[in-house]
Amino acid sequence: MEIDHFDPRKKEDFLQQYENLFLATRHCNGAKGMFWPSAGDQALGLRYLNPCRERDYGEHLFENPKTHLLVGVTPAGKYHIRMCDLNADHFIAERRERAEIWELLRTAVTVKRNRIPQMAADLAEALRKQAENMIPEFPQLPNGTTL
Repeated sequence: MEIDHFDPRKKEDFLQQYENLFLATRHCNGAKGMFWPSAGDQALGLRYLNPCRERDYGEHLFENPKTHLLVGVTPAGKYHIRMCDLNADHFIAERRERAEIWELLRTAVTVKRNRIPQMAADLAEALRKQAENMIPEFPQLPNGTTL
């Protein structure tokens, strides 16, 4: 993880404002670089999603539960995915792994309720902790929806 400037044009300011700094992966920070949408782009709704102000990206982007690709449904969501390269192979692989872990955990809850040995519960807890440190879950497209 790296500290990224939300608006890279403010990078040269003598005093850095907290609301312009956030954590980003090296990959996303490098992909975004010094790019900032032009006034014309912004008039079309093209912009970066601000992680300091927008906690729920659910109105802008969703995860396809089969492919684990992120799908933008607004101009801002599409722009953010493209410019930050959020569908890079390693991100897709991590989202797929996260989904598999959460599915195992959902199954483990049933196993735990049926009083299977403590080892299964311990395994489920270890997987839960690992999954919590991965890319957060995104809202998923409703079944049958394609974009």
